[in-house]
Amino acid sequence: MKKSILQRMAAAETRTESPVSSDASDKPSLARRHSSPVISNVGRALTQLTEDSVISLDPDRIDRSPYRDRFGNDEDAAKELEALKISIASEGQKIPVLVRPHPTKADHYQLAYGYRRWAAIKAIMAESDRPETIKIRAYVRELSDRQLIEEQSLENGVRENLTWIEQAMWAVQLKSAGLSHRAMCPILGASEAAISHLFRVTEAVPEDIILAIGRAKGVGRPKWTAFAELLKDPSSAARVRKIIDTVEFRGADSSSRIAQAIRAASSAADKVTTEPAEEIVDFAVGDRVFGRMKSNSAGTTVSIPKQERTFARWLADRMPDLLSEYNNRSDPTHKEV
Repeated sequence: MKKSILQRMAAAETRTESPVSSDASDKPSLARRHSSPVISNVGRALTQLTEDSVISLDPDRIDRSPYRDRFGNDEDAAKELEALKISIASEGQKIPVLVRPHPTKADHYQLAYGYRRWAAIKAIMAESDRPETIKIRAYVRELSDRQLIEEQSLENGVRENLTWIEQAMWAVQLKSAGLSHRAMCPILGASEAAISHLFRVTEAVPEDIILAIGRAKGVGRPKWTAFAELLKDPSSAARVRKIIDTVEFRGADSSSRIAQAIRAASSAADKVTTEPAEEIVDFAVGDRVFGRMKSNSAGTTVSIPKQERTFARWLADRMPDLLSEYNNRSDPTHKEV
């Protein structure tokens, strides 16, 4: 059985630790240099792929990888998939997918990488008058679950261009497959500190909220980190969940959805605002009430009952003198401008 790409990459990197290297093209790992291992090993990895034979398979005999590296039901992803479908339909499938024999279904296969190519070809089949003639070009290799997820990770770094949050959720799956933070470094092309930061966000932001927001193309670490900080308040997640089923949220693109989620998380909309109590003053002599003054946050109103209309007329006639008296008070700080 042929070695996986990552196994060969790891072996090459191990050889560079010797005082004398037999291959000058081998490069140190991420811990010993600043450039991404993904970038430094792409050429060698793709060259080694030519060692595998490419065969044509029925796309219906291939199942998706059990490890999901892409968010479903995302508008941006749907547009990209449509563009890929058009490209393959007009120019053909240029890059094979990688599959392994299906572990539980005879005469079937399971994707290691190439989900978008497979999905695009399946869409082409659905629109074809002769779907039985549509085939997918694939490498077939025996892979354990660990090897499958490693190969899929390499494809993500080389070609799939995952968003920041997709990479964070992918790291969660790598961890579930038994990989340590250090083992993820050459796979994700990131330092242990950067990988730890991915987990700080995924641990703070509930998965259902992440998936509701979506890929958030163009949204990177700073905004997701700020969002995670807001969700440390238990009430913040509840406020976000209140908006994720709204028409406004669902109709927005994922970059706008995270902006809405941040506003909801930081909002004090659920807090009760205490209005100042309304103040009431009656103008009365004994039991006779000539009028009432009400003051609140909106202003002050004076009302005079119908039976005291004579007083109302007297007050109206006296108002110019009262205003003059008020305006000419000896205390200048009370003068109105």
